[in-house]
Amino acid sequence: MFSIKNHKWKNWSETVMSNPESIRHPKNLQEIIALVGTCRQSGKRIRVVGAGHSFTPLVATGEVLVSLDRLSGIDCVDRKNNLVTVWAGTTLKDLGKLLFQEGYAMENLGDINVQTIAGAISTGTHGTGIDFGSISTQVTMLTIITASGELMEISADKNAAFFHAALVSLGMLGIIVKVQLRVIPAHQLYCETSKMSLDVCLERLEEMKHNRHFEFFYFPYTGTVQVKQMNSTGDNRLQDRKASVFNKLVMENGLFWVMSKMCLMQPRLTKSVSHLSAFGIPNSVEAGDSHTIYATPRLVKFYEMEYSIPQECMADALRDVQHVLEKKKFHVHFPIECRYVKGDDIWLSPAYRRDSAYIAVHMFKGMEFQPYFDAMEEVFQYYDGRPHWGKMHTMTAERLKKAYPKYPDFVGVRNQLDSDGMFMNDYLKRLF
Repeated sequence: MFSIKNHKWKNWSETVMSNPESIRHPKNLQEIIALVGTCRQSGKRIRVVGAGHSFTPLVATGEVLVSLDRLSGIDCVDRKNNLVTVWAGTTLKDLGKLLFQEGYAMENLGDINVQTIAGAISTGTHGTGIDFGSISTQVTMLTIITASGELMEISADKNAAFFHAALVSLGMLGIIVKVQLRVIPAHQLYCETSKMSLDVCLERLEEMKHNRHFEFFYFPYTGTVQVKQMNSTGDNRLQDRKASVFNKLVMENGLFWVMSKMCLMQPRLTKSVSHLSAFGIPNSVEAGDSHTIYATPRLVKFYEMEYSIPQECMADALRDVQHVLEKKKFHVHFPIECRYVKGDDIWLSPAYRRDSAYIAVHMFKGMEFQPYFDAMEEVFQYYDGRPHWGKMHTMTAERLKKAYPKYPDFVGVRNQLDSDGMFMNDYLKRLF
C-alpha cells in the first residue's frame, strides 16, 4: 500500500500542479513491473512523467506518479539495420550526444530538447520539414509494461494491431520502457536566419518549404517574420559556426525576459516590445552537427497553444490570425511559430493522413492568455485544426471524435490493454 506524503509536482511552465501521494523513480524493469502489480492490487492509478514540458494536465495525479529518469541511455545498436534502442527516460539532448558517439543522428528534432524520448513520442512532439513526420514516425518498436504487468514489444511485426495506437498514446496504453528508433548517419546542418516581411514570406512559402527544415516566426502587429532555413551540408564537413552564447542567453533570453516583465506590469507596452523584437532580428548563419543545431534555449517561461492544420492552409490561416490580432488588439508580444510536418498513419497524431502546417501561439507566464488563445483556437478550428496534445486547447471528447477518424479504434485498444483505466487520470477521462 502507499502512504500519503506531502509530495508536490509541477510542470515546466507551472500551469499544472498536483499532489501525488507517491512519486517513484524505478531503477529497472523489475521495479516497474512490481510497482504495476502493487497498484493493480490496491486499485491505484499511475501516470508517467517525462520532463514535465507539456502545458496540459496529462500527468497530473493525486495517486502514483512515476518518473523514468533513472532508465536512460542506449540499450543496444543494430548497425546492420541502422536501428538504436534507447531507454525511455533518455532526454533528447542526451540522446543526440549518445547517437553522435555511435556515428548516428535522428533524422529530425524539434527546437526544444529537454523532453524524454518517451514523453516526446507520447504527445506527438515534432520538428519541421515537409519530408519529415513527428518524432513518433522514427519509432520502429516500443517496449511497454501493460496494466497486467506484461512486458510487451509492439512493432509493425509484433502485436501489430497496437502499433499505430501506441506511437502517440498519451501514456494511456502502458508504461513505455524502451524505444527502438530508425536512425541516419551523423551529419551537419547549415542554418540561415533572416528578417523578412510577412507578405514576402507568405508569397514564397511554396519555395522556402522545400528546404530540408524551414520555419518562421511572425511578430504580432509588425508585418515582420524571422525565417530559419536549415539544410544538410552533405559530404562537405564545415567548421562549426555557432551563434554566440551571449546572443542566445543574454539577448534572446535575458533581454527578452526583462521586456516580458515590463509587458506583464504594463500590458500596453506589448505592441512596442513586439516591434522592438522584430527590429532586432539578426541575419545570421550557424553550422554544426545536427543535434547541436536544432534546439535553442527556452529560459523565458510562457503558456502555449499549438494546432495542426492542412499544409495548404498555412497562408490563409496566418492572414486570419493577423486580421484577428488587429481587430481584437490582444496584449501579446511573443512571436507566432509556424512549421511543417509530413502526414502519417498514427491514430492520434495531429498529422494523421494529411501533410500539416503547425501554428503555435505563446503568452508570457502571468499575463492574461485565455481570450487570445480562444480567438486563435477559433481560427485554427475553422481550418479543421487538431491540437498538439502537450499544448493548451479546449477540445472536448465530441470534437476529438470528429477530428480523429481513428478515435474509436484507439479507445478500443486502450480498453483492451487497460480495461480498468490504471493509466488514466481525470483529465484524460474527460477527453477519452
